[in-house]
Amino acid sequence: MRFPGHVTLTADAPFLRRGWSAGGVTFVQVMALLAPLGATVFIGGNAVWWVLATAMLATLFWELCFAFIRKRALSWYGLTTALIVTIMLPESVPLWQVGLGVSFGVVLGELIFGGRGFGFLNAAAVALGFLVFSFPGFQLVGDANIVAIASVPGALLLLVSGLISGRVIVALLVVTLLFSVINGEGFVPLATFGTVFFVMIFLICDPVSSAATNGGRWLYGALVGALIALFDTVSGPGISATALVFAALLGAVFAPLLDHIILYVKTRRRRARNV
Repeated sequence: MRFPGHVTLTADAPFLRRGWSAGGVTFVQVMALLAPLGATVFIGGNAVWWVLATAMLATLFWELCFAFIRKRALSWYGLTTALIVTIMLPESVPLWQVGLGVSFGVVLGELIFGGRGFGFLNAAAVALGFLVFSFPGFQLVGDANIVAIASVPGALLLLVSGLISGRVIVALLVVTLLFSVINGEGFVPLATFGTVFFVMIFLICDPVSSAATNGGRWLYGALVGALIALFDTVSGPGISATALVFAALLGAVFAPLLDHIILYVKTRRRRARNV
């Protein structure tokens, strides 16, 4: 499915692309996340299942609460948040921190705005950012090459379905590699690609929190790439998972502004041609 360069949003859920429901987006994302989850279990063992169960219970609890308060049907959109958080957290993380972080992300990143497609932030990125901010020394997992490799089929599925944009991926990788060379880290595309791939596909390219116009996607990818270089504190070609998460968060904040700028420029050009 292809989307034109103008705004392709729905009135009911302003941050969902036309032709997609929140349930449809969630289903495709879950399918894409199964292989990375399997790789995570392979690396971390059975402890990963406890992290996943805690994350899923936290999302289910808040989905039930908001469904009851707003008198709506129960949704399962938080499942993708639980999966992403599980893959990004170490298996040794205290389970109460998992529940607290997921609760913060689901409520303040999504449900408080009205649910999937109504908020402009990725709930998983909010949850992970909250955990890093709240607990000194908290480490995220983001450098497992096996997870990056396992994410490739899901990335292809999301690209083919039109839920993520190749423009964002190209702009982000080019800018990230460019800054790596400028900082004297050398041109090591495979090392950079391996550390950034999972977060790039499932947080940065998220169809809800990324830019919606074609021009905005180029600018958004370049902006996030520059933010990654700014936040990264790891020496060498690798990139810290913390830098990736905060770049995804801040980039999502600016994504609507970038789309607005692109639409403003196009509108002015059309008016100038019609004068």
